[in-house]
Formats: sequence, C-alpha cells, structure tokens
Amino acid sequence: MGMTENDPQGPKRRRRRRSRRRGSGTQGQQQSKQTQQTGEKSEPKTSQRPPQKRRRRPNRNPHRVQKAQKQHRPQQNRMATRDETSAGGLVVSGLAEAVNDAGEVDLSRIYVALIGRLDRRGRLLWSMPKGHVEPGENRRATAEREVWEETGVYGEAFADLGVIDYWFVSEGVRIHKTVHHHLLRFVDGDLNDDDPEVTEVAWIPVSELIEHLAYADERKLARTAHDLLPDLAREEKAAGRTTPR
Repeated sequence: MGMTENDPQGPKRRRRRRSRRRGSGTQGQQQSKQTQQTGEKSEPKTSQRPPQKRRRRPNRNPHRVQKAQKQHRPQQNRMATRDETSAGGLVVSGLAEAVNDAGEVDLSRIYVALIGRLDRRGRLLWSMPKGHVEPGENRRATAEREVWEETGVYGEAFADLGVIDYWFVSEGVRIHKTVHHHLLRFVDGDLNDDDPEVTEVAWIPVSELIEHLAYADERKLARTAHDLLPDLAREEKAAGRTTPR
C-alpha cells in the first residue's frame, strides 16, 4: 500500500529508519576501531550445546565373565591319573637282645634291613623295601613278600609303622601312590641283592636309621620307629622271644 502525503506517520518512519542505519554504522566503525587497536578479529558468538556424556554400561560381575570365558574355551587334554597302593616296611632283628636287665633299650643293638638304589646321578639312595599290593592280597602279606623279594630276608609283620603318599608321572600318567609301612620281626634268611632293581642291601643300626634314609617321608617314619621300638623290644623280651641266628 503506497504512502500518501496526508499520512502523518510517513516522515517519522523515515527518520527512524535513517537513525537506525546511522546507529548501525557507528557501531560498525567502533568495532572496526577496536579491531585495529587490539589486532584481534571479533568472532561471531554462536550458541554451542554442551557435550553430551556417554552413559557407561554397568560393570558385569567379573566371576560371571571368567566363567563365561572358561565355558567358551576349548577343553584341553588333561593328563590321566591313577591310584596305586603299595606295602612294605622294616624287618627288625635283635629286639629282645637290646634290652638289659634294668629294662633299658640300646637302639644301636637293633638292626633293620634297607635297600639301596642308584639314581640318575649315580648316587646310592637308601630306602625301605616296598612293592605293589596284588589283587586280593592283604597289606601285611604284601609287606612280608616284598621285603623277602628285595632283601632276601623273611619277616613276620607284627606292628604298623605308618602311611605315606606321593605323586609322580610315569609314561604320561599321573600316579598317586599310597604306601603302607609295617614293622616285621626277623624270622629267617640272608641278605642278598638278587632283585635287579636293587643295587645293595644292608643291616643298619636303628640308632643310625634316620641319617641313612634318603627321603623325608621315610625319615619321619624312622622317628616313629625310634618311639615304638623300645616298648616293642621290652614286650619281645617279656614274651621270651629271641632273634634266630
């Protein structure tokens, strides 16, 4: 719609527009002067949205994660295991003869039979005779048989000494062996090393038994024998038993 001469608002609108233009021009000049003085360009202000934080997923239970990983892992071939039982012990000579009239026991007069085997380094290792329990065989019967086979001496089992167990690997199989040890009363026989697995056989005084044995578990049994033999020797003498010659 065109503007007429009778329109009273016409000149006023023009003045306002001009004044706005002049004002904008002066503001521009002032900004240019400030830029020249500071040497910095004024950058237009833009509204920036604050960065959004990512939501963290709750931590899973580590035990469940490990369990899931184990389930997905391929199963490795486990080494087969087997249980074995053996029996053996110490054949004892001179029990009654070691007791004096006062009832005191001299352990240096009591002898036990040990076997010696060479290890890979060529060392002679002393141990107690022992071997596998055959199917249907009594453990004491096994001890008597193995002692005779490995030492040449026959003894009669009359007391339990103790049990030891250990693990070893043979031909790719882990074997858990349990060995039952007994005390055997000497009956008959002469020491010999006819067994191909035995290098040497000897009578050892009980007073020197601990230091002769090569294995820690058997040394513990030797200490047990130290505690048992004095009373057993007195019982042998009281029963009138003597050691066969």
